[in-house]
Amino acid sequence: MMHMSGTEHTGHCLCGAVRYRATAAPRWTSYCHCADCRRATGAPVTAYAGFARDAFRFEGLPPARFQSSPGVVRCFCSICGTPLTYEGERWPDEIHLLVGSADRPEDLAPQLHVYTRDGIPWLAIADNLPRYPGTFGEKDVS
Repeated sequence: MMHMSGTEHTGHCLCGAVRYRATAAPRWTSYCHCADCRRATGAPVTAYAGFARDAFRFEGLPPARFQSSPGVVRCFCSICGTPLTYEGERWPDEIHLLVGSADRPEDLAPQLHVYTRDGIPWLAIADNLPRYPGTFGEKDVS
């Protein structure tokens, strides 16, 4: 997909018990408008950065893991509840980091929008980024 500059990205949950480190540039960054991500985060839209699994590690307290749907695991802090990552069988060699938990989220600006068919009508993000009704590369069939 896409590659971004920057070789180390760190972050943590709200209370600081769960920390993480990515030692490579993200493969891609994206806004996600799907209903599952909204419910998992409590936000009207989420921003993710996709990292190679072998370049990402948790530090400090291990995160809690929740299977939110078949083939999907979401990690979060068991103390403060901060959502941190998404892992899906569809992308077995990636871990998708919630950008809002990064120490420098400004370094992980989204490059596109996915699952726009699920977006909330009153949320308008005025940018010229590519938009996909489903996942990246999925064509609009409507």
